[in-house]
Amino acid sequence: MEDIDAIALLQDPVRRRLYEFVAGQGREVGRGEAAEAAGVARTLAAFHLDKLVDAGLLEAGSRRLTGRSGPGAGRPAKVYRRSSAERDVSVPARDYRTAAGLLAEAAESAGLDMELQDAARRKGRALRGRGGSFGTLDDLAEVLAGRGYEPVMDEDGAVLRMRNCPFHVVAEQFPPLVCGMNLALLEGLVEGSRVRVRMDPRPGWCCVAAAHSKNNEH
Repeated sequence: MEDIDAIALLQDPVRRRLYEFVAGQGREVGRGEAAEAAGVARTLAAFHLDKLVDAGLLEAGSRRLTGRSGPGAGRPAKVYRRSSAERDVSVPARDYRTAAGLLAEAAESAGLDMELQDAARRKGRALRGRGGSFGTLDDLAEVLAGRGYEPVMDEDGAVLRMRNCPFHVVAEQFPPLVCGMNLALLEGLVEGSRVRVRMDPRPGWCCVAAAHSKNNEH
């Protein structure tokens, strides 16, 4: 299915609510849970969820939702998670991904890691704006959400992690270069605040995490 056709499926409000709920969980979601979150019947949710799978926006699997195994554990249920595939639409067609890959390749070959990080910090400062700072992780999360990072606070509220890397495709090709750039960008963004960012790579997550600085050091 073409990217534009897949994205067009999200015009349906029920389908969009289901997609946003599943994508926002960061884990597998059953039909019943998704239906309840979207406020629709389970059968209708199943229909729309499978449409999203057919479009490549979600991926489907099966597991026992009870967490038990063996006799009496029940049949495996169909579960859904966000697809790892990316969809992109530009009218007229543009190919920024290839340009980004070529620029990253050239920067890596020329050993321009530090120059790229310096530029990224400047960009982070510009994104913050003059006199802007982050008093809390919630303040930072609001900004990161607007830039596609999908921030999520951990259970004790001490660390802010990001489910999505906006530079994922290029980061997969040039991990040290792009992850270093990403860290520098966010360092510039939080500069002068009580928040600090650090490298904390985890499979399926952005390589950077944020937390309050110790002893409130700036």
